Amino acid sequence: MIVGYAQNGFLDEALRLFKVMPQPDVVSRNAVIGGYAQNGLVEEALEIFKQMQLAGVKPTSATFGTIHPACAKMGTLEQGMEIHQKVIECRFSSNILAVTSLIDMYVKFGSIHKARDLFDKMQQRDMFSWNAMIAGYAQNNVLDEALRLFKEMPKHNVVSWNAIIAAYAQNGLVEKALDFFKQMHQTGVKPDWFTFVGILPSCAKIGALEQGYAQNGLVESALEFFKQMQQTNVRPYQFTFASILPACAKMRALEQGMEIHHRIIESGLLSDVLETALIDMYAKCGSIQRARDLFDKLHHPNVISWTAMIAGYAMHGYGKDALNFFELMKSSGTNPNHVSFVCILFACSHAGLADEGCKYFNCMCDSYSILPTMDHYACMVDLLGRAGYLEETLNLIIKMPIKPDVVVWMCLLGACRSHKNTELGEFVATLLFELDPANATPYVLQSKIYAEVGRWRDVQKVRKLMKDRGIKKKPGCSWIEVHKMVHAFSVGDKSHPQAQEIYAMLDKIVF
Repeated sequence: MIVGYAQNGFLDEALRLFKVMPQPDVVSRNAVIGGYAQNGLVEEALEIFKQMQLAGVKPTSATFGTIHPACAKMGTLEQGMEIHQKVIECRFSSNILAVTSLIDMYVKFGSIHKARDLFDKMQQRDMFSWNAMIAGYAQNNVLDEALRLFKEMPKHNVVSWNAIIAAYAQNGLVEKALDFFKQMHQTGVKPDWFTFVGILPSCAKIGALEQGYAQNGLVESALEFFKQMQQTNVRPYQFTFASILPACAKMRALEQGMEIHHRIIESGLLSDVLETALIDMYAKCGSIQRARDLFDKLHHPNVISWTAMIAGYAMHGYGKDALNFFELMKSSGTNPNHVSFVCILFACSHAGLADEGCKYFNCMCDSYSILPTMDHYACMVDLLGRAGYLEETLNLIIKMPIKPDVVVWMCLLGACRSHKNTELGEFVATLLFELDPANATPYVLQSKIYAEVGRWRDVQKVRKLMKDRGIKKKPGCSWIEVHKMVHAFSVGDKSHPQAQEIYAMLDKIVF
């Protein structure tokens, strides 16, 4: 009865029976320890373990399997080592469950060398022991060793893959994480909740990985996983949806975003956080009216939801609407933050509203005491450059209190191309060649500046310079959403499963 109550979450009932037992045996004690540990009552779990020792009840491998995780959460390394000594005394040093739980405990204490020593001494290893060690290295940012063990592992399950994927993603190596996600798919291992928790938040922060989303099938896999969760009556977490919505926004995958919206409503998880994420998704996908309808239903819109709408208007050419909405936000009593100002400066830049942009930039500093970041300066350089104020743009860059980055100079180079200023363009391009030697974009822009003024010999010189330095222009990429599937295409790419039919249709259209 105690075991049944504890395993099903009825801890109070389990404890009531446990306390009236004249002589609790090891099974009932293990159940109570496990119940305490699973409910976060770690100190109580450790106390039962101590009472067990005082009562002379010999622990089993299952005891150590439950007490080690509890110790790792709340105990100290010294307590962990004491329990390790008990494992040795009870002759469980060769027991896979006991040793694996020890490995996991040492990993969580950050004592990776002790964990590895135990792992190396194991005569037999199961999937759990391999995964514990791989996850240990991954969590402690020893990626090379985690990957080496992963390759040595006889067979992988989803936990093994998740450890590597999450490690890459959390260390900013999102492209490698996406590549592993694709490999996992190809081996037939299905992703679970932790797969998406490990990779989606990091992906959502990287603006340049739209191609990776599509080519690796991340969005589709996440949606398929949501469907499986519902079919098996597993309730999705709010974070599940909050993680995938930014991916849909990046991919402009409106149909998929709408499906997620429907599933959020079905699951009863709609909240301010998810409503804001939905507003952001609809706005970035160009469905401005849907975004506005959702926004208007918010009882207490915050700066994030206001900014999401401003960004949506700005991105899709509704500059005046973005400005009006910004003023509406201020009049509502919501103060703009640094992201709000990035969005409004972007709106002014793309709507040709140079004077208004300068006004907002000064207002940000004077009225809201927000210090300009690199993003704000990049927007201002783009704003002034588009308007043709190249001299003023250069002066702004020179007076920046922070060292201008590649993006800032690239904005100026783009303006030089738009206004055919070859002299300043040459200066900026030469500077960019030194700042970012492997980047092909400044070479391409300088070449186009020369081409537009008919300096063909200089065009050839730039192309030769690129060739001599081994710099290649990255192929362009585009994508399209058809029937809730996102398809990505690169220049010369024939990897799409329907490439033959696509190229055949293209030939018919062109010729």
